[in-house]
Amino acid sequence: MRSVGVEEELLLVDAGTGEPLALSAAVMSAASREGNAENGTQEGALETELKCEQVEFATRPVLRMGELAEEIVRWRAQAARHAADAGGAVAALATSPLPVRPSTMAGERYRWVSRQFGLTAQEQLTCGCHVHVSVDSDDEGVGVLDRIRPWLPVLTALSANSPFWQGQDSGYAGYRSRVWNRLPSAGPTEVFGSAEGYHGQVRDMLSTGVLRDDGMIYFDARLSAAYPTVEIRVADVCLEPGTPVLIAALARALVDTAARAWRAGLPPARVGVGLLRLASWQAAKSGLDGPLLDPRTMSPAPPGAVLDVLLDHVRDALDENGDLERVHQGVARLLDRGNGARLQRRLLSTTGDLRAVVAECARLTTPPAG
Repeated sequence: MRSVGVEEELLLVDAGTGEPLALSAAVMSAASREGNAENGTQEGALETELKCEQVEFATRPVLRMGELAEEIVRWRAQAARHAADAGGAVAALATSPLPVRPSTMAGERYRWVSRQFGLTAQEQLTCGCHVHVSVDSDDEGVGVLDRIRPWLPVLTALSANSPFWQGQDSGYAGYRSRVWNRLPSAGPTEVFGSAEGYHGQVRDMLSTGVLRDDGMIYFDARLSAAYPTVEIRVADVCLEPGTPVLIAALARALVDTAARAWRAGLPPARVGVGLLRLASWQAAKSGLDGPLLDPRTMSPAPPGAVLDVLLDHVRDALDENGDLERVHQGVARLLDRGNGARLQRRLLSTTGDLRAVVAECARLTTPPAG
């Protein structure tokens, strides 16, 4: 069974006003003090990101989705505790509902990003969820990357949790991906064909000087530079802790299914990048409240029908991993109740106040134990 880990970026906010707060340094200081007091180290510590208004954590790699759920709840609670020590709160929101002028973290790499990408970097306060799934080799990993391409927009739709941007309804369920894809290396990729083809593409991109290092290869899915994993990067950070577990289970099943097809010598679907960009755009626009593009045909279909196609595609892998029932229940729940985008809009409709939306989302980010 393949191991799975999740990285989540969380928004730091004022619990009363809902406004983003530049508290990441204070949160890191609180986390460091606790780690030093407990064991003199900060293994698996919280980490900073590009903006001072966000913080990131990574779970350890696990085999069972129940373990992953416990990891996510634990790390969210830890981030919330340290944020509270610094006078704030954490919210699993992929964009800030309220207007914000985000500030960039100190450090040469972050300064380089700001100089290079200008306004795109200045506005880049977005929070994603990245899923790492183990692979046996770069060859297998690239075989997977080539075969999961058409399916990734469905994960974007499921996770969509960013309907608001700078105090306005964006008209999208998942606007984060539209902001993120302004970066020059972000988005879907062509078929690489081999590990050599993948690494050659990365070398060619770095040789242009547009990117500083391989950490700026922001493909929708990539080989991790640090771990023997495929890293799937298309999801918004999800509001309720159970949703990233669903995304992770589906991501692992996609990797299993693609690896099996690669080993059998089955060719990847030759879907062009242009069509994949349209599928990604449609997923961000609709979420679960409008049409998506069927990954097999790239024709529009209702979200429930597209999810049925995805579940059928990965059914064997889900069953083998023991995730089939969990995933079916999770998908049915999202179709019934809606994802984070639908919940945020419903909260605004009820309260008429984006501050109340943020406050409730902060509460849902770290539900009470039990």
